[in-house]
Order: sequence, then structure tokens, then C-alpha cells
Amino acid sequence: MAPVDSSAREITRIGCASNTCAPLGVSVLALKERKGAVNVEAEAQLGSGKVGYRQVAIGSPGVLITSGSDGAIYMRPRESLAPIPVRLLDRLLHWAALKPEATLVAERGADGSWQRISYAQMLANVRAIAQALLAYGLSAERPLVILSGNDLEHLQLAFAAMYAGIPYCPVSPAYSLLSQDLVKLRHIFDLLQPGLIFAADAAPFQRAIETLAPVEMPLLFTRGELPGRHSVAFAQLLQAAGGAEADSAFAATGPDSIAKFLFTSGSTKLPKAVPTTQRMLCANQQMLLQTFPEFAVEPPVLVDWLPWNHTFGGSHNVGIVLYNGGSLYIDGGKPTPQGMLETLRNLKEVSPTAYLTVPKGWEELAGALERDAELRGVFFARIKLCFFAAAGLSQSVWDRLDRLAEQHCGERIRMMAGLGMTEASPSCTFTTGPLSVAGYVGLPAPGCEIKLVPLDGKLEARFRGPHIMAGYWRSPQQTVEAFDEEGFYRSGDALKFADVQQPELGLMFDGRMAEDFKLSSGVFVSVGPLRNRAVLDGTPYVQDVVVAGPDRECLGLLVFPRLAECRALAGLAATASAAQVLASAAVRGWFVEWLQRLNRQATGNANRLEWIALLQEPPSINRGEITDKGTINQRAVLQGRAALVEALYRGWEPQIIRYDAVP
Repeated sequence: MAPVDSSAREITRIGCASNTCAPLGVSVLALKERKGAVNVEAEAQLGSGKVGYRQVAIGSPGVLITSGSDGAIYMRPRESLAPIPVRLLDRLLHWAALKPEATLVAERGADGSWQRISYAQMLANVRAIAQALLAYGLSAERPLVILSGNDLEHLQLAFAAMYAGIPYCPVSPAYSLLSQDLVKLRHIFDLLQPGLIFAADAAPFQRAIETLAPVEMPLLFTRGELPGRHSVAFAQLLQAAGGAEADSAFAATGPDSIAKFLFTSGSTKLPKAVPTTQRMLCANQQMLLQTFPEFAVEPPVLVDWLPWNHTFGGSHNVGIVLYNGGSLYIDGGKPTPQGMLETLRNLKEVSPTAYLTVPKGWEELAGALERDAELRGVFFARIKLCFFAAAGLSQSVWDRLDRLAEQHCGERIRMMAGLGMTEASPSCTFTTGPLSVAGYVGLPAPGCEIKLVPLDGKLEARFRGPHIMAGYWRSPQQTVEAFDEEGFYRSGDALKFADVQQPELGLMFDGRMAEDFKLSSGVFVSVGPLRNRAVLDGTPYVQDVVVAGPDRECLGLLVFPRLAECRALAGLAATASAAQVLASAAVRGWFVEWLQRLNRQATGNANRLEWIALLQEPPSINRGEITDKGTINQRAVLQGRAALVEALYRGWEPQIIRYDAVP
């Protein structure tokens, strides 16, 4: 392949009524010429500005593409990464001096009012807490471990640890509160050997702490204490005045200092510890700023629930606010029917400039926006950018959000996505290219190099840059396996060009390399695209699916249905059991039609589904089938339900729907 040098200014954006643009393998020019491929009227409206996008500053991603002698393809952004701060908290010092009274973070108190911490107050608190933490003798060998979720104390403690040069580790609360065997938490304790443990409330974490932490382990709680254990109240840390020792500790930190340990989700094995350095965090935030210059035009205001033990919420979102002098409103809600009540309450009071959530969150929010005019008024007042991550966003939900914005604002709000991972802190690509289609992950951000390596019929994506980790903590063999001979991180993701004739348009997600398998006939099955299509087309009745079939003669699909939506479809009472819901004629009829739709696009055994099975039992976090951010571990489901899968292939399961029996 000859080098390709492009600029976004030289690529024509195609306006699409439903956010779908060029199908894979079809050039943009060909798409323009095809009647019916695009809603021509909507395209003309977008071109004339009648149904355009709200004005927002987005970077222009020119890209250089070259090929290696071994068939590898390299993608490098033409825009270089600008100089970055030495430490992320240099930005706290900057904003505390420039806008001391501005709100950095806020959370609802017990009385329902917003408790705010300004930039100046945060710096003062951080210096005091850092001074207190130094007395514990903590280090990378004895880090601070945070067991509870997002709150004001968590953020102050995290910043203070970074200020003192002490690595900290935010752990998924589910590992302590939901897991019965505590196996993942035990693995984390064994690997990190914590020197101090923090939790917001003592009582809920008593079982985990008493099971895994030595009696002499120092404990820190916001509320409560444990019998027979020595602990300190968080409020006591604020009583010490920040002094020269804390400031000296901060000055001694640098780009290679470990800010925190983040654990991967453990999809195929036990979670791996990723040492996230100051350089990684600062590089990622500068990449984001150059990709979205809007953050410098108007400081971002976020209303955010995403957990800080994950890189999306804790590094990406918290960093966006701190780096750019914005405000973070901690949302105590979640994207569940009950949890959304708190999220909607918050969004009726605070107008975000950007909103970031998972597809389920957007699905719940779309319904609420359709019903509530007051919510629409507040939400759309300042919003400039929308983001989704962790899974594909349903086209129907995307279309509904577009229609809502058009009707309320007379313009659309840009929906952005990309590709990232814990090991990259997290950003690698963004959808700043000219396409807007499900599965599109776009172009590399400034500072990120991509290497696409042909492997097993796909292109494995590898990444290199200052945002990439140096290796896993205390796991030399896994570190060696994670990098190639050129120092590129092997992500395990498969990517492909949106248009092989115009590679500068960007990349599509093509599944996970480890998920793919072969049928007994030797036919190779690409799981990612098949699963993504099934979930997106299954809205609103499909939560997730698992593709069955390794070494089998045909493909089947384990379906985790959304029982509440299926119950409504069946017209049954809330007391109806899962078995009753899934056996109803209305529900089975919908899934029959869904299976027919999926198989209309099948081209052979590699993507034709011979059966689907509606599962009554939801995925289990205890068995490792699902992470606390809601993503499915395909391998764990197949392994944990091997007996069920065997029975399904014999036609035993009552909820099975066979394609050969579909009329």
C-alpha cells in the first residue's frame, strides 16, 4: 500500500438521516451514487444547514498510512502530541490559582443539596490529606486500596495520594459486596500487598476486610468502624495542615511515577494490574484536548456515574474535568430503571456540556427525554458532545436521540465513540473521521500509532505511544506476551478499514481475536460482528448474547433477554416469573422474527444461526460471566454453562427456538 496522507478538510462528510454511512467495502463516492442508500432529503438538509450539528470544536485528524514488508499496516496521525504537564495535578495547581472559587466537584449531601469543593479548597484538602498519608509509609510496594465507589472523599483521597507520590488502587465495589468467594479481591490483595485500606462505610465491607486483611492492617473509613480493628476517620486527615513534607513529596514525582493501579476486567483470566503513570494520564488528556478543542473553548461540565475503578470513568472523565478546568457532578444513579431516577433528578438540575455513558444509559435517557419536556430543556441547554462506550449503541436509540435534538434544538448533537483500554489510559482512536455508523471507531488520536497485523484472517490492532503502559505489575510473562518486537501493545482487538479503497476514512471494530473460533467443519467464525449485530437489532428485548459453536457443526445463540421489557410485551404482571414471560406467545413470536432477520443477512455456516435459547438466569458476576460495567465474558458463559450448551445442541432446552422450525 502506498502512503496515504489525508486531512479531514479534504474528506467530504456525508449527511445521513439515521447516522449510517458507507457500508463496509463500499466507497463514499459509490454511496453517493446509490439511490436509496442514503436519505437524500436528509442529506440535502444537513448540507444546507437545516438539520445540521450544534457548533462544536473538533480536531482535524489527518493520517499517514504505510505498509511494512511483513504485511503490517501502520497508521500515524499527522498532528503531533503537544507538550504535556509533568504531573496531572499540575493542572489542579494551575486552576486553583486561576479560578480558585470555581466548582471542581460536587455531590448530593444527605439533605439533597449539592456539596461542592472548589479548586482552591481541593488543593488545600489534598495537601492536608497528603501530609497525613505520608505517616503510613505507603509506596508502590504498599499502596492505598480504595474499596468503595465514587464520592467526594474518594476523589480527595485519590488526589492526595498522587500528591504524596503514593500509588492508589480503586477496586470494583462488587468484588467486596457481591462476590461470594472474594476470589478477585483476594487476587488483588495478594498482588498489591496494600498498606492502607479505605471504604466509605465500614459495615458493608466488614466481610471482605475481615476475610482478607490482616488484623494489623490500617483502615480508613468515612463512616463507622469495625470491632477489634483500629481505624481512622477520614475527617481526621483534614485536620493536619498541609506542609513542606507534602509539597516536597509532590515535587519529587515525575512522568514515570505511578499514579494508580487499575485492574483489567479479567475477561479471560484473573484481572491484571496496570500501573498507570503520570505520563500516561497527562498524554491521554492532551490527546483528548487536541481531539476535542471544545474543552478549551468552554470548560466541560459533566454529570457522571461511571465508576472510577474503570479507566473510562476514573481516568478519562475525571481527567477531562481536571485538565480543562471544568466541573464534575457525581451522579449517584446507574443505567437501570430504578437507578435512572437519581440520574434524571440530577440532569434536571445540572446542564452538562458533554454526556458520557454506556448504551443502556442512552437507551434509558432517550425514553425519559421523550416523556419529559422539563428534562429536555435542561439537558439540551448546553450539551455539545455525547459519548458512548463499552458496547455498541443501538441504531434505533441513536435515531431517537437525533430526532429529539432536532425537535427541541433544531440541530443534532454529535455522538462520539472510539476505542480504548485500561492499558492505554484509555484512549487510542476517536470517531472524528467523516463516517457515522455503528461499529466505527475512527482514526488514531494525536500521539497514538496503530499497527494492524494480519493474523488468522483478521487485522490485530496494536498500539504505541506515551499513553501506553510499560507492562503489567508483577507479571513479567504477561508483559512479554503483551508487546511485539517493535514495542506495540497487542490489544487483542481486531479492526478493519471502513473502506479498503479509502483507508484514510478510518477503522471499524471487528471483534476480539480471542472470541473467534472454528466450527467442526473448519469454517472460521468472527464472533464480534455477529454478536454486535444481534444485540443492536435486538433492541429493546435483548440485553446481550453469547455465540455458541466452537468445534460444533453449527452456530447457536445464548440470549440474555431484558425481562422487564419482555414482560411488558407479554402483557404480564410484574409478579410473572421469567419462565412465564419467556414462554408467552408474544415474546416467542418476537424472537422468531428476530432470528429470521438475523439469518436474512447470513452468507453461510459462519454467520447463520441454527437456534437461539432464551435464558432465564441472568449472567453472574460471581462466576465471572459479567463485569461490574456490564460487559459479557463470552468464554466464562460458555464454560460455566457447558452442560446447558450440550443440552441445547441436543434440543433439550424448553426455551429453544430452532431456525429450521421457523415458518
